[in-house]
Amino acid sequence: MESRHIGVWINRPADEVYRYAADPRHLPRWAAGLAHGEVTPAGDEWVAESPMGPVAIRFAPANEFGVLDHVVTLGGAEPVLNPLRVLPAGPDRCEVVFTLRRRGMSDAEYEADAEAVAADLATLKRLLESD
Repeated sequence: MESRHIGVWINRPADEVYRYAADPRHLPRWAAGLAHGEVTPAGDEWVAESPMGPVAIRFAPANEFGVLDHVVTLGGAEPVLNPLRVLPAGPDRCEVVFTLRRRGMSDAEYEADAEAVAADLATLKRLLESD
């Protein structure tokens, strides 16, 4: 399996970035590739409309290490683990890194997926740095 790490530097404290990104209700503001409209709780998961249809999202438990891994399930498809980390780099700066794994897609689809992830991370940066 091929993987690619896609990251963005954010000029905000890592714990602030983590708290914002860990709140599923914020996903429609910055993660257009994952959620549109309202994200609602459903047991230990969250449900949302995505560009691919309805999705269920389950996040890693809250932690002090910046781990924002999440499992996404589309319809009846196999759940997909998406590693996501907030990495501190000083008191007012951090890097957010998403690991994109290639799963049965063409080169063009993989590139489009990487571009969508990069755009979502750029949106997260813009939102958090504009406060």
